[in-house]
Amino acid sequence: AGMAVRVRVLPSLKCLFDDPIQIRVAGLQPQQTVTLRASLVDESGELFQAHAHYRAGSDGELDLSRAPALGGSYLGVEPMGLLWSLQSKAPYKRLAKRNVLTPFRVDLEVYEGHGDMSRLLGKCTNERWFLGEGVKRISVREGRLKATLFLPPGPGPFPGLIDLYGSGGGLVEYRASLLASRGFVTLALAYMAFEDLPAMPESLELGYFEEAVNFLQKQQQVKDTGIGVLGLSKGADLALSMATFLPGIKAAVSISGSGFNSFIPLRGDGFTLPAHPYDLGRIKTSDETGLVDFSDVLDDHRDPATWNCRIPLERSLAKFLFLSGLDDRNWKSDLYCQDAVQRLQQHGWEVEFCSYSGAGHLLEPPYLPLCQASIHKVLGVFVHWGGQWREHAKAQEDAWRRIQAFFWQHL
Repeated sequence: AGMAVRVRVLPSLKCLFDDPIQIRVAGLQPQQTVTLRASLVDESGELFQAHAHYRAGSDGELDLSRAPALGGSYLGVEPMGLLWSLQSKAPYKRLAKRNVLTPFRVDLEVYEGHGDMSRLLGKCTNERWFLGEGVKRISVREGRLKATLFLPPGPGPFPGLIDLYGSGGGLVEYRASLLASRGFVTLALAYMAFEDLPAMPESLELGYFEEAVNFLQKQQQVKDTGIGVLGLSKGADLALSMATFLPGIKAAVSISGSGFNSFIPLRGDGFTLPAHPYDLGRIKTSDETGLVDFSDVLDDHRDPATWNCRIPLERSLAKFLFLSGLDDRNWKSDLYCQDAVQRLQQHGWEVEFCSYSGAGHLLEPPYLPLCQASIHKVLGVFVHWGGQWREHAKAQEDAWRRIQAFFWQHL
């Protein structure tokens, strides 16, 4: 009986969700063919799995950072492929973390051969956390605010961030908790479809977002050099509006967003930014899949009749970073991004932007698998988000590095 097969995760079995790991298998026969499988059960009990075929080296060892996958969920050398290619059996499920106080546990198993996976050779479990050692999670219900504050360990001062998700609403914490684990005081802010916040508000009030800025500026651990804001989708245009109308915002990141106010009027002090005109009659629903395509719903953003909905970004003194996927099927975020960037450049502002080929609408923290389609919580329909597996995974890794570097630089 030879050496037992050992599966190892380096540098440690416990890590943050956005940490890359090295997966190694030792104790195999020389050139032995094996299948590696990753399994993760989310908080609703949904099983996500990925698998890949490998061949051990002449020393009976396998290192996923060097060995190519020969088949399965992905091909080639992909050290993190078993994570980013996780997929549920049921279609249109999105892997998202609801409770950041517990980790996702990823079971890594090695099976003999490339066939029926009947003989398990070895396994281990990788605990992937969304909350770093010593990061505090504080529920905030102050004034009108419905938010969660994440404080990195230590006295700081740290740069402060406000984190906004899209029109699906709710209070989404996992990106904010990861950013706090990387050294930012982060406020995850709900603004619709949460507790008594309406699912489809008739308007949103700038004053609510200003309250969030003031709350964050009051925190002892927050640097007084200005606040950053990042948003995805509807949250992205809100981030841009905050950077334009609220002097406390010094840096803003738009992920899959637009330079106009989308879907819900924004009421400021003595002005209202109307919603960009749209026509739900232009929704396309696929006969085969039942997926809903929103990409033609909005009127043409180049038509001057829509320009009263534009966010006057050029008036802002904040720094901007725009990120978009060229395979976004939800809406034309790359065109909208180009439009906003051109407007800023025409006014002589420097602006950072990056568009990713093969990336979809939901650009998330790295190693969260691509979600090509899922239910929109507010609209109750299945929406096509777009994206190609490998390209989207690479885009998420790059975007995450850029977001952090941008905020460190400007805050």
